[in-house]
Amino acid sequence: MNGENMVWSAIFPEVILAVMACVITLIGLGKDRTEKQTAPYVLSQITLLAIAILELIQFINGYKVVAWNGMVVVDQLASLLKFCAVIAVMLILSYGRSYALSRQMLKGELFSLALLSLLGAMVMISGNNLLMLYLGLEVMSLSLYALVALRRDDKNATEAAMKYFVLGALASGFMLYGMSLIYGASGGNLELSAIVSALYEGQNAGVEYNRVLIFGLVFIVSGLAFKLGVVPFHMWVPDVYQGSPTVITLFVSSMPKLAAYAMAVRLLVDMLSIMHVQWQQMLMILAVLSLLVGNLAAIMQSNIRRMLAYSTIAQMGFVLLDLLSGGWTMSVGNQLQGGGYQSGLFYLISYVLTTLASFGVLLYLSRNGEKFDKINDLKGLNQHSPLMAAVMAIAMFSLAGIPPLVGFYAKLFVLQALVHAGFTAVAVYAVIMSLIGAYYYLRVVKVMYFDAPEENAPKVVTHGGNEQRYLLSLNGLAILLLGIFPGFLMTACIFAIRSIWA
Repeated sequence: MNGENMVWSAIFPEVILAVMACVITLIGLGKDRTEKQTAPYVLSQITLLAIAILELIQFINGYKVVAWNGMVVVDQLASLLKFCAVIAVMLILSYGRSYALSRQMLKGELFSLALLSLLGAMVMISGNNLLMLYLGLEVMSLSLYALVALRRDDKNATEAAMKYFVLGALASGFMLYGMSLIYGASGGNLELSAIVSALYEGQNAGVEYNRVLIFGLVFIVSGLAFKLGVVPFHMWVPDVYQGSPTVITLFVSSMPKLAAYAMAVRLLVDMLSIMHVQWQQMLMILAVLSLLVGNLAAIMQSNIRRMLAYSTIAQMGFVLLDLLSGGWTMSVGNQLQGGGYQSGLFYLISYVLTTLASFGVLLYLSRNGEKFDKINDLKGLNQHSPLMAAVMAIAMFSLAGIPPLVGFYAKLFVLQALVHAGFTAVAVYAVIMSLIGAYYYLRVVKVMYFDAPEENAPKVVTHGGNEQRYLLSLNGLAILLLGIFPGFLMTACIFAIRSIWA
């Protein structure tokens, strides 16, 4: 493969995605009739399937290239995260198709904005340059703001979009300011590898130089914390999860987390490795607070989407714990290059898979215009739809960390990394918080299987939606099988993390 082909192959999936997003926008213009709303959906799914195959091939082949003057890097970490992000978007569009149709949302802009948001995420995942990372962040974020506000006649969605936009713009400003400080401290470098070299050369430059670096790090960590939705940058999470249409809530809760994790690895683990002691301390505070606030607040929620929002805050606390422990093991010379980072990647992928199942069930139940927003709306679900109750129960058990589901091994691997890195007290604290969290997950299972339906509860429609039923069944089966055979996913995560330094 010659140099020119390698350059274009690095961005070929993004080019396809950008072109098809424009094509789908044009096709969707003025198409309001139901029979003409199939083309944007089919084209979107074909596009996503083609990109998923490309990313999977690149991952299997161990493809790695730094292209476009160092602005883009394609390694196994990027290929794995992009593959997972694309599959997540495919499932979201499938799960939410009937839901969107019943609420007059199944239009071209839903699909084009979804593809553009995914495009931004893919640019973030492959970014090897501060400007590229920020460009991807803004493309993804602006598309998400528009998706949340897609139902302009919905007061709750409009309010959620305004909160998301204002706080998101503030977080983007934090990120940009932090990047500008690092840019100045590194002598005007934008490429991550050049910044690493400059920072190591200037590490003894004096107090003022180190102060600039610390300020830059604080702002970067603040921006990343907002995108992950961790305390104290979590204010937007419950409001956006509750106010958005459920299909958009699923979008916000899954795919962007993959991009934010990739950005955290690129900026903290790779670019700012020289400052690992400082960002470890910050991540520990954020993780401890997120586990506490997320789990305690979730117990008090009666709205299931708001409960899952606080659950997400706690789950992201676990991801930060792994970044903390991975950085520590790397800094003390662990044999595995990158330390425990593969555990966090495993955790994040398992979380996204489980979130797709839980919100997918809510979308399936709400596909005929009903609103399943409260936990009590699920009372007696097993009597009406045993399959949906089983999928939701698998998702809840996995989020609670109950064996043999994938969520159990996700938590176990993170706890092992913490203990191995010497953070035994933090690991014990995380176990206690997980036990508290198990209460509100198991409450959903109890409501579905042991409570009688309420008289004014939304009606459960069991016929129709065969595509969603099949995919949800496969989703639940994947959660179970990856728990029984976790080595397959963990091996992929190990190869992905090692590719950063290969």
